[in-house]
Amino acid sequence: MRGADPHPAGRLGRRKLLTAASGTGGDRSHGRRVVAALAVTQTIGYGVLYYAFSVILLPMRRDLGASGTQVAAALTLAVLTTALCAPLAGRRLDAHGGRALMTAGSVLGTLAVLAWSQVSTLPQLYAVFLAIGAASAMVLYEPAFAVIVAWFDERGRAGALLAVTIVAGFASAVFLPLTGLLVQTYGWRQALVVLAVGYGVLAIPLHALVVRDPARHAVRARSTAGDRTDLVRAAVRGRPFRLLAVAFTAHGGAVATVAVLLVTYLVHLGHPPVFAAAVAGLLGVLSVTGRLVTTGLRRRWAAAPVAAAIFAVQGAGALLLPLVGATVAGAICCVLLFGLGFGVATITLPHLLAERYGTTAYATLSGRVALFAVADKALAPLGATALAHAAGYGWVLGAVAAACAVSACALVAYHRLPG
Repeated sequence: MRGADPHPAGRLGRRKLLTAASGTGGDRSHGRRVVAALAVTQTIGYGVLYYAFSVILLPMRRDLGASGTQVAAALTLAVLTTALCAPLAGRRLDAHGGRALMTAGSVLGTLAVLAWSQVSTLPQLYAVFLAIGAASAMVLYEPAFAVIVAWFDERGRAGALLAVTIVAGFASAVFLPLTGLLVQTYGWRQALVVLAVGYGVLAIPLHALVVRDPARHAVRARSTAGDRTDLVRAAVRGRPFRLLAVAFTAHGGAVATVAVLLVTYLVHLGHPPVFAAAVAGLLGVLSVTGRLVTTGLRRRWAAAPVAAAIFAVQGAGALLLPLVGATVAGAICCVLLFGLGFGVATITLPHLLAERYGTTAYATLSGRVALFAVADKALAPLGATALAHAAGYGWVLGAVAAACAVSACALVAYHRLPG
């Protein structure tokens, strides 16, 4: 049994640390600066480390003398590497905070993109994308959300997550045309040099100078590694965590499949390529809309059933697309239904993990979920492509709808469990 604290001054010091961590005074002001910095680094991080690849792919393929599949495999390798590194990054974040990890990751990302500009063989390309995948695990959403969870209490967390994801949601809208312009003007190699330098100039100092740990982390860090290990072990053995892992893994695969195959399928249905690309482009805007809607609904209802309802709507959109998608109105309506949930998982999982398990081992638990969810995002489109060739796109959309239904049911079951 724990006795009274024999050191009132120490008790007072800890109280001051916790008060500061709750968002008062200078820490509250710096918390807003952290959110602003992460909004910038996530936007440019996704733009350079992820979205630029689709623009670079064609000229790079010609220069390397490789097939599209061989070159595209590099991005799949990077995403799988991110998934494998996620648990390790999570443990590091819980033990030491985000500043050092995210700074090192932005340095690694900068050097990897510079190296990408110099590749001349496929093995070199794959080696570079192994580094990009590791850097992504250190600097993109999972570590950024861990920093936000450490900085904000439950009331401020939703707004902070929403602010970062709304800004970063426009990464594709900014960096796809920007990269295209750079490639057209300078060629793909010099374009990558410009992108790498721009990323390094912004991300490295912002991570190093702004993303410092809150006072609360000084208290949380006193928990031993054994305490966190026990907490994580108990959590991952429990049904709630398994339901979360199932829900967000299945949903991640469904979203990734639609993101990759939507343009191809709309063209298959008879739509012009320009129309198909324009409709698919709605997904980025709708991801922002869905996050705003979700955050508003959570003011009246719990997060899990809200996300479950939106995932069910997505499943309905996927089921309807083969039936009514041949018409312009039908295609747009189905994409609207599916797109509303496109970014919902991103802001829902951090809330559910912190709500149930607290913040002591948040990043470790988030990394465990990401191991499966991110890996599914990399592999599901490959399986969906094979299924489309073997049985047709109707079966692919049916599988997407089934995955959304599994996600919704898992979240409903999770919500019914005691807290």
